[in-house]
Amino acid sequence: MNAIKVMALTLIVAGLMALAYGGFSYTERSQAIKLGPVAVTVDETHVVNVPLWAGLGALVLGGALLLWAAKR
Repeated sequence: MNAIKVMALTLIVAGLMALAYGGFSYTERSQAIKLGPVAVTVDETHVVNVPLWAGLGALVLGGALLLWAAKR
């Protein structure tokens, strides 16, 4: 399998995941206060929404690349 097909399949999988989940979240840990041996940390959860057009665009682009690589 050449690099173009791998990239096409990666775009297709990423597009399907973006359409299925709609986004992802991650947790950032930061140190709020440090006073001698005592430290207070804060966990913040951030949510990143993936737009519908981005998921569809990745899916269409991956499909087009896969078709182009098959004809080539």
